[in-house]
Amino acid sequence: MVQLRLPADSRVTAGHIWPQPIGAARTKIFKVYRWNPDDGQHPRIDTYEVDLDTCGPMVLDGLIKIKNEIDSTLTFRRSCREGICGSCAFNIDGINTLACIKPIAEIRKVVKVYPLPHMPVIKDLVPDLTHALAQYASIEPWLKTVTPSPERERLQSPEDRARLDGLEDCILCFCCTTSCPSYWWNPDRYLGPAVLLQAYRWIADSRDEATGERLDQLEDPFRLYRCHTIMNCTQTCPKGLNPAKAIAEIKKLMVTRQM
Repeated sequence: MVQLRLPADSRVTAGHIWPQPIGAARTKIFKVYRWNPDDGQHPRIDTYEVDLDTCGPMVLDGLIKIKNEIDSTLTFRRSCREGICGSCAFNIDGINTLACIKPIAEIRKVVKVYPLPHMPVIKDLVPDLTHALAQYASIEPWLKTVTPSPERERLQSPEDRARLDGLEDCILCFCCTTSCPSYWWNPDRYLGPAVLLQAYRWIADSRDEATGERLDQLEDPFRLYRCHTIMNCTQTCPKGLNPAKAIAEIKKLMVTRQM
């Protein structure tokens, strides 16, 4: 049997254990990925027992309690706490989602929290989004027109506006992108579900006048066509959006303009 041996630096070791608080009657175990690039140590999994009676209901509440009261060295991103900024996107209980809208009560056993998969880690639960955001910038996510600007706003019919439903709600948390095997295999060239959904948002906008140019930029064996409709992106989106459908619509437009 073939045995694969991972590089030493990639092995996750057992970490520190913070026991149940004294007097706590109802606790939950959190196992959290930890890695500090400055200490020269391997990644580890630290274990915390959190008192649920003095903690908010969401996984993010548990992480904030850990940082504030148990281990101040824990590092993670968070901001709005309302599921609209995408900062607290982690892999929780094996699924990419937002910690601020993931109830602790939905996790039956241990709460396992890891950074988004297949992205470089800056520290602990903080992924490096530099490359993903550069890909987002490459699609030029703003309204492009050639006609003179009107004196007031550019109008849309209710029907045209409805075409953007489920597209403008994307918060760029990259839960979908980091759940996509095609992106794992080709992150340097495949744009990934989040960026392609954003690309279609501007293609579908009736006010935008650069549809042909936008499609030309996506006409590439890798930028668009590495999508194999695995559907992980749609299943994991914490906002209930459908990136796979947006990608399919772009492919349909590619075919239609060649007919």
